[in-house]
Amino acid sequence: MNATPFVHLRARSAYSLAEGAIQVPDLVKLAADDAMPALALTDHSNLFGALEFALEAGSAGVQPIPGALVELAPDEDGHVAKTLEWPRAPVLLLAASEAGWHGLKRLVSHMYLEGSGPGTPVVTLEALAANADGVIALTGAAPGPLGQLLAAGKAESAEALLEQLQSVFADRLYMELHRHGTDADSSLEPEFLRLAHARNIPLVATNDIYFAGPDMHAAHECLLCIRDSTTILDDRRVQLTPNHCFRSQAAMRELFADLPEALANTAVIAQRCSHVLEAREPILPKVPDTGGRSDAEVLADRVERGLDARLRRHVFAAGMTEGEREEQAERYRERLRHELGIISQTGYEGYFLIVGEVMNWSREQGIPVGPGRGSGAGSVVAWALGITDVDPLRFGLLFERFLNPERISMPDFDLDFCQQRREEVIAHVRKLYGADRVAQIITFGSLKARAVVRDVGRTLGLSYSKVDELAKQVPENPANPISLREALESEKGLQEARATDGDVERLFEIALALEGLNRNVSTHAAGLVIGDRPIEELVPLYRDPRSEIAATQYDMKRVELAGLVKFDFLGLKTLTSMDLAVRLLAERGTELDLEALPLDDGDTYTLLASGETGGIFQLESPMMREVLRRLQPNRIEDLVAILALYRPGPMDNIPTFIDRRRGRETITYPHEKLHDILEETSGIWVYQ
Repeated sequence: MNATPFVHLRARSAYSLAEGAIQVPDLVKLAADDAMPALALTDHSNLFGALEFALEAGSAGVQPIPGALVELAPDEDGHVAKTLEWPRAPVLLLAASEAGWHGLKRLVSHMYLEGSGPGTPVVTLEALAANADGVIALTGAAPGPLGQLLAAGKAESAEALLEQLQSVFADRLYMELHRHGTDADSSLEPEFLRLAHARNIPLVATNDIYFAGPDMHAAHECLLCIRDSTTILDDRRVQLTPNHCFRSQAAMRELFADLPEALANTAVIAQRCSHVLEAREPILPKVPDTGGRSDAEVLADRVERGLDARLRRHVFAAGMTEGEREEQAERYRERLRHELGIISQTGYEGYFLIVGEVMNWSREQGIPVGPGRGSGAGSVVAWALGITDVDPLRFGLLFERFLNPERISMPDFDLDFCQQRREEVIAHVRKLYGADRVAQIITFGSLKARAVVRDVGRTLGLSYSKVDELAKQVPENPANPISLREALESEKGLQEARATDGDVERLFEIALALEGLNRNVSTHAAGLVIGDRPIEELVPLYRDPRSEIAATQYDMKRVELAGLVKFDFLGLKTLTSMDLAVRLLAERGTELDLEALPLDDGDTYTLLASGETGGIFQLESPMMREVLRRLQPNRIEDLVAILALYRPGPMDNIPTFIDRRRGRETITYPHEKLHDILEETSGIWVYQ
């Protein structure tokens, strides 16, 4: 007879910042390898990993249960008697239904959006009650508020709190039990059992998971020291046991063999949790001011008028005959019809209209904007709408690199604005679509190779000079960062130090285990999402204390899978500097039109070839300045090619490109039919 399955209902991932030490895919794999039918992700005070976890678990055949550990604090407004107080402490919440997921999402979002003061955000019983429908609650065991009250000898207060929780959650409240081998677990368990029996509350066994296995315990101790800015020599630091890991079903059955009800209820709870998060198609916000016309009609009208203006200003040369003008115009109109057909096929007319409105509004306000970067510059539609200022036909740019019907993906323009006035653009978008329908995108800072060496060295109490010397030997190349493992394989100095010094060997062993874990959060430098409904209805929200605008709790990749459309609004100090230069020149009587600057100015290329390019966007790094000196560029196509080559991977082709452009190497083509395509890059494939 098969044993009743055990399900872990309390697990932190690396999204529990500087606290959890398991990446989401690894956590799911642990459950799948143990044939666990379901698993709950309950990160501390956030839902950062909820969608990633759901998709990973679903693909592995494990039922994902969304949840979170939230810090419960006494109500300020007297919802609970003022005599009932406890230190803020975590309770465990699981979404049992779609309503439960939305309630949990609202609760966690409002913790950040409405919370105040330093430290971890908290929720109150009043907030719990308002969002409890479809939510299952576990009391939190020894670390929870119930355990804190009992440990302080406040049994009556503990009973009063339990009564309040039971009134909120009814039969969706479970008494949580831990057995990690701590004094708190063993001393409080009889009290938990007494209260559960007295109030007819079912028991459930959980293990407070921070890391994968006991062998990770020492590294995790260092992670907590990094979080708390302390060292392992400090006896007052937070200390966990090797049992705070992902224990197998067999181990948990043995551990709780005397309480089969507590084991069986893990599966019961999993069965009660029916809501599974899924990826969804992008949902574009409604385009404003269409006058009742379809997006396709509005787009066709605007690009036709925009193209006529572009042709008159940028394409038609003085002295052209009417026939020559019509011939030129037809080339652009043919391309325009081709692009509009693909845009219509993919249904992305609204996206172009939304971006076009933002860019043209910015120009009308005198806000400097960029000419366009990336594959979006290959679109005549974008050029006609004023999204970009690059003529795609003049430079032979391909629209299919931006939007391809054979590999449909959401278009993504890189939009550049003056750094000092970017906030005005965002304020306009919030006013146009609604403040609750616009949000920034969260991003996660991780423990990288050099930083993790320094952090671990400090927590181990090693001398600063020794750790600094080791860290400096880790190669640092932002364009092509390497991992600590790669550094240890390539750097002889690190290898020797590791082989001859036991402290260094320990440092690297721990650093390798911690590298890549999330350490902090911030907001993406450019990313913004605009929804057709309040963002909170689609994803949980977060607020960076330094910003007044909410951010999504999902990162850039997951936010798109949740149905939101991402827009990149990047603030560039280069545009700010250029605008200042133009205004200063105007004050001195020199009018300068940046759009009309020639692309064949000899003095400009002489400057570029000298390598004196400090402050010039994408040309100012020491390596790029050396490339310019070796290349001696004398045409715009040289700059286009070298910027495309200066990326991880294509970078290896730079010496060959320079030798071919300087005539030191014969130009060859993979096939004669590729001659026209590869001629301007001297036979080298460059499509960055």
